[in-house]
Amino acid sequence: MFWQCLLTVKHDVSGYRFASNVLAMFTNDIAVPTGLQNADPCTARGCKWKRNRNGLVYVPYVIANQYSPDEIQVIKRGLQSFTEVSCIRFVPHEGQRHFLHIQSDSGCYSYLGRQGGGQVVSLQRPGCVHHYIVQHELLHALGFHHEQNRSDRDKHIKILFENIIPQQEHNFMKRKTNNLATPYDYNSVMHYSRYAFSRNNEPTMVPIPDSNAVIGEARNMSPNDILRINRLYCGMLSLYYHLN
Repeated sequence: MFWQCLLTVKHDVSGYRFASNVLAMFTNDIAVPTGLQNADPCTARGCKWKRNRNGLVYVPYVIANQYSPDEIQVIKRGLQSFTEVSCIRFVPHEGQRHFLHIQSDSGCYSYLGRQGGGQVVSLQRPGCVHHYIVQHELLHALGFHHEQNRSDRDKHIKILFENIIPQQEHNFMKRKTNNLATPYDYNSVMHYSRYAFSRNNEPTMVPIPDSNAVIGEARNMSPNDILRINRLYCGMLSLYYHLN
């Protein structure tokens, strides 16, 4: 997982007003607008959520009325899991300009980082409403990309492009990344499984040097996932969450 954000614009969702550009494509579960498929990292674009004077980062959200009570509890548990380990606070939307609109759209996806105004996090029911998927998509919304796209990934995994479904190779492209001085993590909730996008039931990724290592099976944020959130967002408060 690494920090990279893309700017985007959005359309009308459930009565909230967004700019009216057309969503061009999904990079698996990352929504990417036309013209920004190769945009630069958001360090220069301001897509981090802002830290309050008290050191906390408040991210407002709305949950669409498409979900059952049990599904809402799963989503809220995923939101709350960030409070327990970091300075991130997902809070109900109360008129703030920037917020997440969590809804059951087509598939599981999110934009990378804060986009401005409201932005969709899609958790299509029922398939996407699982704790680890909620965490995964929220990490995208905070600005984190997939682990297998890291700049140092070739030291840790081998990509078998011959086994990848045609037109899906972009999901495995290495990128110039800020890894926040953390190691590559097979156990990150942001890592794909070894058979992701396989065209022939053969692996698309193999860990190296130990080809038998388990990858992409996390059901919760790993310690490295948590460390990265704190290093990116929490400043001195990160020491508190790291030590406790």
